[in-house]
Amino acid sequence: MTTALPSRLHHTAYVSKNLEATRHFYEDILGFPLTATWCEEEELFGKQRTYCHCFFGLPDGSAMAFFQFADPADQAEFGPDLPPSPFRHLALAVDEAAQAELERRIVAAGIQPPGTYILEHGYCRSVYVVDPDGMIVEFTCDAPQAGEINALRLKDAHAELQRWLAGDHRANNDVRHILEGTH
Repeated sequence: MTTALPSRLHHTAYVSKNLEATRHFYEDILGFPLTATWCEEEELFGKQRTYCHCFFGLPDGSAMAFFQFADPADQAEFGPDLPPSPFRHLALAVDEAAQAELERRIVAAGIQPPGTYILEHGYCRSVYVVDPDGMIVEFTCDAPQAGEINALRLKDAHAELQRWLAGDHRANNDVRHILEGTH
């Protein structure tokens, strides 16, 4: 069966407490250009709502969008106040040079742990940073042998899922290495 799939991510969307703090973080510190700001008023979910959303562009044309509502009640209803979790984050692919540059910018901005950390997953190296609203942004650089690693995982993806679901929770990542001194 052939399935039509999207060609790329268009955008992700999040709610921000302070669009200027968000703009400063994503544009001035990390270097993502502000590509559009839309100020809107419309009926959404049974109520007239006024909001602004800003888009920060990625080279493939996709974007990260952030909303802020004019009405504090709307902001509270849709706001970013989710319990923080490292398992809810945005991961973006980078090469080694871009990852090094982003690490430099993060350090230059004075963001220190726990606001940033690095994990060596084996199949990739990830630099994590926390944005002004507490969302984790991950910059992931694939390992040089990622093609072979991904091909192996593709072959056994369904079998490994079934094994896990059946209660066999043994780790299968034999390429993972955690750097000393990281979180």
